[in-house]
Amino acid sequence: MKVKLPSARDVVSARKRIRDFVETTPVLTSSVIDNIAGAKVLIKAECLQQTGSFKLRGASNRLLQIPKKQRDRGVVAFSSGNHAQGVARAARRLGMPALIVMPSDAPSVKTEGVEADGAEVRLYDRNTENREEIAASIANERGAVLVPSFDDPKIIAGQGTLGLEFAEQLKDRGEELDHLICCTGGGGLISGIALALSKVSPETQIWTAEPEGHEDWKRSLEQGSIVSNEPGTRSRCDAILTPQPGELTWAIGSELLAGGCAISDQHVFEAMRIAFRQLRIVVEPGGAAALAAAMFRLPEEAKGKTVGVVLTGGNVDPRFFADVLNRTV
Repeated sequence: MKVKLPSARDVVSARKRIRDFVETTPVLTSSVIDNIAGAKVLIKAECLQQTGSFKLRGASNRLLQIPKKQRDRGVVAFSSGNHAQGVARAARRLGMPALIVMPSDAPSVKTEGVEADGAEVRLYDRNTENREEIAASIANERGAVLVPSFDDPKIIAGQGTLGLEFAEQLKDRGEELDHLICCTGGGGLISGIALALSKVSPETQIWTAEPEGHEDWKRSLEQGSIVSNEPGTRSRCDAILTPQPGELTWAIGSELLAGGCAISDQHVFEAMRIAFRQLRIVVEPGGAAALAAAMFRLPEEAKGKTVGVVLTGGNVDPRFFADVLNRTV
């Protein structure tokens, strides 16, 4: 059965639906970052969202639309950590049981966050096992609702509320975005933001940010069709290491995105350090990819312009973060 793509109107509806479930996260600036980037950079600090990432937005929108008579059977999700925590928190608030399929190499701060919200964790090997198959099997056994991490209309619409919120905040400041860069894995967030901005800021050009060697969105946009990454992890940006764009997210992104940026882990680590020093915030590697792209791989057409950056998550292992700050990785 063909799934109907979400629309900008769905994002607006999601904003009203989840308003009491999420925080309005701040927009930050730094003259130091502006100078490095060669542009005016406006930073949406979604790493300060409840559960430490934007994923609570999509999870809340999805779970709130599960009929109450079905909620006692719970939900099953698969995630490297941030979607897991978003689903676990939304499920707890709605009194629903939740099980999350997570990679065995997920940072402990993420698995601990899921368990703290009362959800079960089922670990898998991301290189030898298929998380979608595992989650689908468990959901079928339990009669639970399967909650995908990105390729779902309600998830996409929920994530897109970040774009609406960002645009409203900038309007209040009398500013508009020429460009926006967003960390990108499966594409749920960036496709949702693209839908939102197509309505309220249609001139904004939107760019993906991905690790070098894992830039499936960048290559897909250049080729005009979905390109997959080779198996095997190549980056410390665990939150955005998906095999390829999703079918729904690609259908949206291929029409609305300008292109992609690929950045090295070392540039990501430097972005984490600069965010800590200049903005006083903690950002995980995958969550810092867009800031790294803005500072070190900004597209030529964005130079000297007003550029929005989304810091998507702050769930980083404390010891690893210390290593990044001390330049030992």
